[in-house]
Amino acid sequence: MNKKQELLNISNLQVSVNQKEIIKGLNLSINKGEVHAIMGKNGSGKSTLAKVISGHPLYKITGGTIYFKNEDITNQEPDIRSHKGIFLGFQYPVEVPGVSNIDFLRLAYNSKRKQMSLNEVDPLTFFNIVSQSIEDINMDMTFLDRNLNEGFSGGEKKKNEILQMSLLNSDLCILDEIDSGLDVDALKDIAETVNKLRSSQNTIILITHYQKLIEYMQPDYVHIMDNGIIKISGARDLALTIDDKGYEYIL
Repeated sequence: MNKKQELLNISNLQVSVNQKEIIKGLNLSINKGEVHAIMGKNGSGKSTLAKVISGHPLYKITGGTIYFKNEDITNQEPDIRSHKGIFLGFQYPVEVPGVSNIDFLRLAYNSKRKQMSLNEVDPLTFFNIVSQSIEDINMDMTFLDRNLNEGFSGGEKKKNEILQMSLLNSDLCILDEIDSGLDVDALKDIAETVNKLRSSQNTIILITHYQKLIEYMQPDYVHIMDNGIIKISGARDLALTIDDKGYEYIL
């Protein structure tokens, strides 16, 4: 039996924004190949945690540590974390007029290759690479020629985030409310797309409010955040209890 390999370890993390403490001594350990869902009421600190792991500069770490692949990344810049294998899929992807989707994706892809001391790929080679990724996640090829997220529907924006996740092949993928603003059909489609990318070589953190995403994704563990810490951790049926009885009952 293979011994589990720890990928992410967060110890006594404390985070403030505008001098207001949001995360208040959070602990979390995640192994390679696992899928973890983090749930909680609005304002519990879920999205803050996602941004802090990825290195968002507006959030100030006032205590604790974040270790990724046994390396202390607590104070590292976001681009360094990204190159080391951390990906954050945004809840509200930004529209960027004048920048084509394919140019943005190629820049991100080559930036990671450069960090790995690999040669950059030319536009034609990249087109062949991205075409395969688009086929794998059932995305329309016309999205490549459109400006980045401009005029995209909610589901299209989320799928474009998943396309980036597929191309960058990151070790840790954090999906911040990937289900936000999606109808049932779009949510199911996104979940199926993410499930195709799951493997023993990557780890996924789902930030979500909804049991439906848990049902589609079947995570290994569910954590409940409240008032800046993880209060309860358990199996995926924990989400069913919340859906049935609410957070007040479980907390």
